[in-house]
Amino acid sequence: MINELLWATLLVVSFLMVALSYRLFGKTGLYTWTALAVILANIQVMKTVRVFGLVTALGNVVYSSLFLVTDILNENYTERDAQKAVWIGFFVLISTTILMQITIQFIPDESDFLSQHITAIFSLLPRITFASLTAYLISQNHDVWFFAKLKKKHKRRLLWLRNNSSTIISQLIDNTVFTLIAFAGVFPWIVIGQIFLTSMIMKVIVAVCDTPFVYWARKMKEEGIIHN
Repeated sequence: MINELLWATLLVVSFLMVALSYRLFGKTGLYTWTALAVILANIQVMKTVRVFGLVTALGNVVYSSLFLVTDILNENYTERDAQKAVWIGFFVLISTTILMQITIQFIPDESDFLSQHITAIFSLLPRITFASLTAYLISQNHDVWFFAKLKKKHKRRLLWLRNNSSTIISQLIDNTVFTLIAFAGVFPWIVIGQIFLTSMIMKVIVAVCDTPFVYWARKMKEEGIIHN
């Protein structure tokens, strides 16, 4: 049960860190978390674990926190503020990929003993990188648009519905785009289906669990704890 306990801990800590960054730094804190999360999620995804009997890649939890960030920005501010977080994440992801691809081309000194490990981590296949970037951009933009549409329709009521429906549908889009681009023609369709189903189950669980944190963030804003 150690993996299950660690997974639950990672989920709670990630969402608490989002709330703390918002409490301490307001919108700036959420934008900072976006930059941090896109980098960490793409490193964590390289590790595969078994949780609750399902084999899954890490990174789903931290990546899902990006949807929490855009939902908080969309709820407490404007669609434009949420959209800004999406583009910040995209810029950071592109920049990190380019800079690290240049970095791993350096010839290491004979005293270096970490270069091969750094190369192993950041030598992302172009197809995987393209899949990640495409899925991120499409799903995050959908999340921002759909949440804003529901917010306008329900006039700030039914926050739980806006949060869960926009996030789960967007996660479905993200999972579909990434899985097809990254694995179609690489693995048999039965394997692709297993990867898709496992990832989606985990993402839905995370999406439901972030709901209290959206309410908490709105409460902090309404009580005047957040000043920007």
